[in-house]
Amino acid sequence: MGLNQNHIVEELGGTRCAIVEKNISQERANFLTKILTGNGYTVVCAEAAPPKAAKAVVKAEPNAEGGEVLAKAAAAAQVSLGEDASVVAMVTETLDEAKIKVAVLLTLGVTDVKFNSINAVYGRILTAENGSFVTPDYWHQKESISNDQIPYYEKK
Repeated sequence: MGLNQNHIVEELGGTRCAIVEKNISQERANFLTKILTGNGYTVVCAEAAPPKAAKAVVKAEPNAEGGEVLAKAAAAAQVSLGEDASVVAMVTETLDEAKIKVAVLLTLGVTDVKFNSINAVYGRILTAENGSFVTPDYWHQKESISNDQIPYYEKK
């Protein structure tokens, strides 16, 4: 169990890992893997758990024809109208039923269960390929080159 919300330990692929980031794309996972393996960490990457049922909200407002829009929205949403004229019809569908194409999301972790990504970045523990420390902007991919000459708190 993690110490707090920023220090999560889970099992990925049969190995206990400190979670670096969850629900990330393959490109982000490749970027972080390059940084972490360059600093001597063993990285484990696994598919994230599938998302729970998605909720779609259908808002319908009455018109001059006496609520015909509400009836059409309720029929489309396959729910019954409530007593109030400003009904918000809630539709719950699983992702399979809605046939929404979801990109594969990954969970990235390191085998060192003491690792904390926030402490590693702001504590200047990680180094980039060019030998400079990994900055928060470089970690979040806002900069393409890690430039640690100007502190993060002095940037505008």
